[in-house]
Amino acid sequence: MTTKTRNERDPFDLIGLAVLNLAWWAFLTAGVTVWWAVLFPMFSVPIVLAVVAGAFYGPAAALVVVGVSAAGLTLWRLRRPETFDRWVTRRARTRFLTWHRYQRRWAKLMTACHLSIDRGDRMFIPRLLGVEIGPVTDRVRVRMLDGHCPADFENRVSHLAHAFGALDCRATITGPGTVELAFRRADSLAETVILPRVDHWTKGPGRAA
Repeated sequence: MTTKTRNERDPFDLIGLAVLNLAWWAFLTAGVTVWWAVLFPMFSVPIVLAVVAGAFYGPAAALVVVGVSAAGLTLWRLRRPETFDRWVTRRARTRFLTWHRYQRRWAKLMTACHLSIDRGDRMFIPRLLGVEIGPVTDRVRVRMLDGHCPADFENRVSHLAHAFGALDCRATITGPGTVELAFRRADSLAETVILPRVDHWTKGPGRAA
């Protein structure tokens, strides 16, 4: 007679795990929402005012607040595009690309590139200090771990470029225990450059007009 052993998990454990995961993601989403609201008050303040107006004076008041706010932002974009780009477009793009390109997979890709250190009971990951998003090259500052040397990063630049989806990568030591990774994401010479017209024939003392 054969006895089969089945590893079955308690349904209550699965439900509890799902509730904990849901609570964690809800907390994380709330934190990100609050942070973006602080970073971009030109959007968050009108939304709050619209909610308050709708709660006290009805939907028509909320629509008026939304319309006035949208008109103000549009006027700002048309009249002062350089300041709108600096305070809104560029900041939002930089924040999103920093998270999308680097922060969301940082620990996983550092481990894949063999730049993490496993010390038995704990895995140590190089610390991401800052990211500067550029039109062609992103510059990423990293704090090296104890036991790292500059060659550890210099010898992994091709792996880092592939992992982070860049054309190439350069590693430069910028301070004690600090390395800057320059990820080139576009070819600056690929775009067509229109040069001013230069006439081959110019008028001189001995030339006819």
